[in-house]
Amino acid sequence: MEKLTIYLGSKNKSSWSLRAWLMLLQTATDFEAVFIQLDQPDTKEKIANISPSGKVPVLKHGDQLIWDSLAIGEYLAEVFPNALLWPKEAKSRALARSISAEMHAGFQSLRKHLPYNLEARFPYPDLLEETEREISRVIQIWQDCRLKHYSNGEFLFGSFTIADAMFAPVITRFITYNVPLPEIVQQYIASIMALPEMQMWCNDI
Repeated sequence: MEKLTIYLGSKNKSSWSLRAWLMLLQTATDFEAVFIQLDQPDTKEKIANISPSGKVPVLKHGDQLIWDSLAIGEYLAEVFPNALLWPKEAKSRALARSISAEMHAGFQSLRKHLPYNLEARFPYPDLLEETEREISRVIQIWQDCRLKHYSNGEFLFGSFTIADAMFAPVITRFITYNVPLPEIVQQYIASIMALPEMQMWCNDI
């Protein structure tokens, strides 16, 4: 196996890096993690040296570069099929890909008005109607998946998948801003936050 290196941004600033981190750790393979501190005078230069897009995360596997969290997830699912990063069952796999892509491309108002911040805690703010709709959509996704797969495990599709990694930073946002949530969603959030991989990220900011 050729060497794997993952280039990541600051833990308290790069939600996309958290996604890639969680995916890669599910493979149970050895890798090197290189953290690049964001918002520093030399940040752009450091990232430009390793990333064609000028952004992190970036996965380097031998001489192969893969950038963008979802692309990294797809690549890892191919290289490490035993990690089961997508659900086995075809319909569940299609749904997992759909909600992962929805997270990847959408929820712009939620991102803007509930910015990613692992260290802070705020009371639930007054939000735009659009932001409230996006929060409701996330809750709907989580509820629907958990109700369907409750007997198979504690994550969206029973076992941990790329879909869980894609939504993990939203979980931290909901905690940061004290978003009111139904019990089944609170249970899901507790399961994600209890993951050793998540604890490793959050406890060493």
